[in-house]
Amino acid sequence: MERSVARVHEASTVAMKEPVCLIDNGTDGRMSVQQGALKILEQIQQPVVVVAVVGLYRTGKSYLMNRLAGAQTGFALGRTVESKTKGIWMWCVPHPNKAGHTLVLLDTEGLGDVEKGDEKHDTWIFCLAVLLSSTLVYNSLGTIDNIALEKLHYVTELTEHIKVKSSEHDQTTELMRDFPSFVWTVRDFSLYLELKGKPITADEYLENALKLKPELVDCVETGSSMEVLRLNKLRQNLIKLFAVRRCFVMERPANSKDMKRMEQLKDSDLNSSFVQQAKAFCSYIHHSAQVKAMRGGRGLNGRMLGSLAETYVEAIRSGKVPCLESAVESLAAIQNGRAITEALKSYRAEVERKVKFPTEAQEALSMIHTAAEKRAISIFINESFNDQDHKHQQQLEADMEKEYGELCKKNVKVSREKCQLVISQAFASLEKALNNVSYVRSGGYEDFRYALNRGAQLYRSEKGKGVMSEEVLTEYLEGKNVVGKCIRAADRSLTEAQKKIEEDKVRREEAEQQQKLLVQRTKLQQQAIRDLERSNKENIRQLEVKMEGERARAQAELERVVTAKLKV
Repeated sequence: MERSVARVHEASTVAMKEPVCLIDNGTDGRMSVQQGALKILEQIQQPVVVVAVVGLYRTGKSYLMNRLAGAQTGFALGRTVESKTKGIWMWCVPHPNKAGHTLVLLDTEGLGDVEKGDEKHDTWIFCLAVLLSSTLVYNSLGTIDNIALEKLHYVTELTEHIKVKSSEHDQTTELMRDFPSFVWTVRDFSLYLELKGKPITADEYLENALKLKPELVDCVETGSSMEVLRLNKLRQNLIKLFAVRRCFVMERPANSKDMKRMEQLKDSDLNSSFVQQAKAFCSYIHHSAQVKAMRGGRGLNGRMLGSLAETYVEAIRSGKVPCLESAVESLAAIQNGRAITEALKSYRAEVERKVKFPTEAQEALSMIHTAAEKRAISIFINESFNDQDHKHQQQLEADMEKEYGELCKKNVKVSREKCQLVISQAFASLEKALNNVSYVRSGGYEDFRYALNRGAQLYRSEKGKGVMSEEVLTEYLEGKNVVGKCIRAADRSLTEAQKKIEEDKVRREEAEQQQKLLVQRTKLQQQAIRDLERSNKENIRQLEVKMEGERARAQAELERVVTAKLKV
């Protein structure tokens, strides 16, 4: 059953032909999440790998995103000094390496645009890229030096603009658990990767650039020493906030003239070293970028990513500092409500498709309910998120129990109606004779008993009466036994002794019928108890599987942070 749910999720994605705006600045300068983008994300039930690119404007960010999408065009490439990308744009494509996953590419507005003149806006763009992505790509030109670090000053402000909990102060360790992996791409790189005369990797180049510079002399707060302090703080934040750090250097792709028409150039037209370096970057992102996850390692799908974007943007619009804990709570409330709705929708569809009222036995309805419930729980487990105290799962359990109760009531009602119809047909000749007072005569009682037994045989031979078959027959026979008593008393062909024998015989038959009724009622009650026990066990079983997965993800997350801390 879980595999079938997984197959449904694998099919639930979209392949966009071109990017759309996810977060717009708006004419009033206030950020807003675009409804068109949300509708696209709403369709994506697959896990999403979210890669966001940030950096100064006019540094080739959009070109990298197009290569990651496997396309020549898509995100707009600027050919002038004017920044083309405004806000945050989104492109969702099937993941090239991970089946059943969607790659979500976020191209952000270029930082430091002189025409914009809004430093705070740039900070929020950077924060949103960090909060929404599982891998953050920082794109810069030239080399990683003090000037390049200076332009990445937004990192020093992350702890001021993003909080784990409103009550915490030192939150760097907690933030590291939630922050994406960090990839620094250095474009138009023209140096040799060497350190002290020895060749080094691009990753070693980055880590060396992030080493703290011990250039303070007697702690005198000169202008130079303050600058070192500030840059060292930036280095520390990069190390403390991003557990996984990678670096890729890329040579200039083409000459200045050809750079203006990059969208038209094929790989054969570009610098071969750049092509190789760009392919290595794309290969790393495609193979190593992880599913976007929240606290505890819970992976997100497209719908959840859209809700997360709305939560963060709303916090920024209201003047608050985005809080990860609040975002988790808000996302959980939205997602768990949706998970219940989706699970109940599946349960109802499954039942409606398979149940034909009335069922011949309660076990048949129970089997359909069991299969539908198992699938519904699986859908909820897959869709739910941070269900504290399992209250949403308990709500689903109660809702399905209520739904099943209504099904049982309908099954009883339809069965009773069916049984009454069969009764009227099986005992039609008996009823006609009673209406004509045909049995009130000498020898009439024997004819009455024959007609009654014959009707009971016809009734029992009819299939498809359902769970009320003995109940309805018992009620009918009880009424006719009263009539039979009057006919027996009026039959002059019977002696008193014979009447006594017939009376005892009727009592035995009544007792036998009551026993059959008791067996049927007991089966219904026992099945109800079994259904409840089995439902509880299934909920617990699937919850334990989910919790084990969450524990494993949380452990992996903790090990990642500890490894990064030990490295520092």
